[in-house]
Amino acid sequence: SCFRLLCSLLVPAFFLSGILCVCLVVLLWGIRLWIQQRKKQVASAGTDGKLPLVVAFFHPYCNAGGGGERVLWCAVRALQKRYRNVMCVIYTGDTDATGEEIVEGAFRRFNIKLTHPVKFVFLEKRYLVEASLYPHFTLLGQSLGSVFLGWEALLKFVPDIYIDSMGYAFTLPLFKYLGGCRVGCYVHYPTISTDMLSVVRNQDTRFNNAAFITNNTLFSKFKLVYYYFFAFLYGLVGSCSDVIMVNSSWTLNHILSLWRAGACTSVVYPPCDVQTFLDLPLEEDKSTTEYSIVSISQFRPEKDHPLQIRAFAKLLKEKRLGQQASLKLTLIGGCRNQQDEERVKNLKRLCEELGVSNNVTFRINISFEELKRHLAKATIGLHTMWNEHFGIGVVECMAAGTVILAHNSGGPKFDIVVPYEGGITGFLAENEDSYAETMAYIFSLSPEKRLEIRENARRSVHRFSDQKFEETFLLSVEPLLK
Repeated sequence: SCFRLLCSLLVPAFFLSGILCVCLVVLLWGIRLWIQQRKKQVASAGTDGKLPLVVAFFHPYCNAGGGGERVLWCAVRALQKRYRNVMCVIYTGDTDATGEEIVEGAFRRFNIKLTHPVKFVFLEKRYLVEASLYPHFTLLGQSLGSVFLGWEALLKFVPDIYIDSMGYAFTLPLFKYLGGCRVGCYVHYPTISTDMLSVVRNQDTRFNNAAFITNNTLFSKFKLVYYYFFAFLYGLVGSCSDVIMVNSSWTLNHILSLWRAGACTSVVYPPCDVQTFLDLPLEEDKSTTEYSIVSISQFRPEKDHPLQIRAFAKLLKEKRLGQQASLKLTLIGGCRNQQDEERVKNLKRLCEELGVSNNVTFRINISFEELKRHLAKATIGLHTMWNEHFGIGVVECMAAGTVILAHNSGGPKFDIVVPYEGGITGFLAENEDSYAETMAYIFSLSPEKRLEIRENARRSVHRFSDQKFEETFLLSVEPLLK
């Protein structure tokens, strides 16, 4: 009787599930046909009578002016220079600016001049991907929000080729399976990484793993299950890409582990404006009366400015350089909002507590010309972010001629601060003690030895130029354009 009862429940359930699955497939297929029909209706031929190949970039914050935007504009310029029949489209949520203003902004900030016009598709629902909208389950909330934003983009315009250039991997299956597009992506950093999983698993307190979670075993277990579930979904959506480009070896290892699509994955280093910094004169350090240490990075928690200040305080305390040498630390960075400004106040309080206020200067939102002046005078370029995905600031410091001291992890460790033609290009450290010791060691070197390291570093950064990016980017996207 139990067996009959079970059968009487399971058979209808299986039958109903089958019908629902068929209905879902038919519905999705119908939506795909409808979208393809809309695409044909709006398609217009070029001046030669042929339909252009439309390449669309999904970049909701294309007017932001950061490193990710530099990648976008260099990619668009590269496609326009190589292919005459390609029309570039950008999906953006920057509704407060016109297309002309956005293009002008790209030229003003990055000195990138486009050879042909770009079509902008303005999206109204960008607020759906704002982190502030999801105080809890932020990763999942933003990812689901990106699906709705991607749906708005797809309804407004259907391209031939879709490239996610900002890390919204959950939009990829939407454009591939419903839009019928060939899809690619440029990954600046994984939305979730195996490092993030290990931080939660080991109950480490970090900026993205609050103390109240690490101190509670149940909360930690729940967050770990949530992270594993999200990592599984992230792997599913990412693996549907036809072409995957990543910005560093560190990102490559995580994407290979999560997406398992090695055959179509390649490293394309981001374009850094190295030439501007290489133009700064490189001279031998002759002054031994004052040494300058410069840090360049936005005042965000992951950049770990407190580590810089504590290491600098330790260096001052131990004063290995002799009493005659004066040491200065200049923290240069951008403040985006009130939280960043509050962070700077806390850093200034830390300087007072450690008694180093007279030796530490904060320079907020300075001009590019002032940035170059600081770098030209600095002996050491300091960078302390753990697992920086690439590290454009690190490359800029090396190009400017400072002796770089970066964190022994991520992009700096695997791609940037590596030996070049057998010569040292910089130094790596991990904690307060090793940073202080390495700074003291750099200052103890002869001016000739420091100059040799700076020259090696300068020669090595040509790997990250605009020209090198264009070559590797075009090579990577070629399968999409065939």
